[in-house]
Amino acid sequence: MHRVLPEINLKELVYVNIKFGSLRLCNNIKSLFCFSKFNMVIAIGFEGSANKLGIGIVQDGKVLSNCRRTYITLPGEGFLPRETAQHHRSVVLDVLRQALQDAKVIPAQIDVVCYTKGPGMGAPLQTVAIVARTVAQLWNKPIIGVNHCIGHIEMGRLITGSDNPTVLYVSGGNTQVIAYCRNRYRIFGETIDIAIGNCLDRFARVLKLSNDPSPGYNIEQLAKKGKKFLPLPYVVKGMDVSFSGILSYIEKQSQELLKNGEYTPEDLCFSLQETLFAMLVETTERAMAHCGSEEVLIVGGVGCNLRLQEMMEAMCAERGAKLYATDERFCIDNGVMIAQAGYEMFKTGNLTKWDDTTITQRYRTDDVEVTWR
Repeated sequence: MHRVLPEINLKELVYVNIKFGSLRLCNNIKSLFCFSKFNMVIAIGFEGSANKLGIGIVQDGKVLSNCRRTYITLPGEGFLPRETAQHHRSVVLDVLRQALQDAKVIPAQIDVVCYTKGPGMGAPLQTVAIVARTVAQLWNKPIIGVNHCIGHIEMGRLITGSDNPTVLYVSGGNTQVIAYCRNRYRIFGETIDIAIGNCLDRFARVLKLSNDPSPGYNIEQLAKKGKKFLPLPYVVKGMDVSFSGILSYIEKQSQELLKNGEYTPEDLCFSLQETLFAMLVETTERAMAHCGSEEVLIVGGVGCNLRLQEMMEAMCAERGAKLYATDERFCIDNGVMIAQAGYEMFKTGNLTKWDDTTITQRYRTDDVEVTWR
């Protein structure tokens, strides 16, 4: 049955604008940069590429607010684009109010509006982009479309203080090994099919695990109790990895293994995690060797997993390198990471033309010229 999604209430957006302050008008972009040159820049970021709706505010590298809502489905189910977009529409104004209140700022103090341009799910991306475009017009602010992955990287660099790390970006939609070189974040290796987070989430559905707070988190908790290792396919092809075959194998075997009592759900979660994470550690170490890197930064939602951090830290210790990671406040998709990346772009005059403030579901990390490093 076709359902019409609720429209974003423009009157409420105007109310938010009036309640939290009057507009500060800028005659032109030159005067805007003159203003920002002698004052601390405040950026607001809107993130909604998947099932997290986040709005965050930063001021010259200081996090002022980081508000987020998560769309959670029933156990055994994933989240679909239409319903996810509907969730974002229903909560975005409340999250916007909370972000402004927590940051103790008014729209007049904000210098730039930033939003996730991609990659991600089309309907949720479009919903959040519309809100960002609307407030940019209401508040008369410049707007910047941010690459989601680069948002993760810049937030990780800010929080951890890492200098020039090899980056492992692991989430529900992406798996990449990245290093910075010549004004680009270069992809040294990636998944050739599904992302690691998608692999874990889909196996969680097989086990009918709860989606609250996330399927990956619940797999991690079960894996801590696992004791018996099930050998699984190990697929590393050069610098790339493949997860779809591993998922198909364990999906096919799990019902029989659980039925005859040979393995427990905890054992299967443990075996899957160990195999997938070992593949990531291997490809990350190879990238480190190629780049001569002495730092690893893990970003993305799966980066919260303590077992992944433990395995990566052991590899780094053997190489005399250092591991950097953040907690769930900044690993999981959030608005403040978009604000931070947009802030970096804004400082170098890298604004998005109004006609280009669209979204794209496919937006590779190495498509972006990094002008701020």
